[in-house]
Amino acid sequence: MRGFLQPSLRPTPNDGQAFFSQLARGRRTKLATTASTTLLKADQWARGEGVQSDVAEALDRAVKTLQAKKK
Repeated sequence: MRGFLQPSLRPTPNDGQAFFSQLARGRRTKLATTASTTLLKADQWARGEGVQSDVAEALDRAVKTLQAKKK
């Protein structure tokens, strides 16, 4: 009986998280090391799962700089 006590929640990733999840593994690894975190934490962030706020901010900055370079 799913949702009897609480509704099922779906994390909704933002644009930066969706962009990050579309990148190749090598590029994601480089961005994760730039943000001083592991690929595992970076992938969790991209799925919309909870990570530490400083890690999320660092990954968001790294993705924004990459998006600015691609334009």
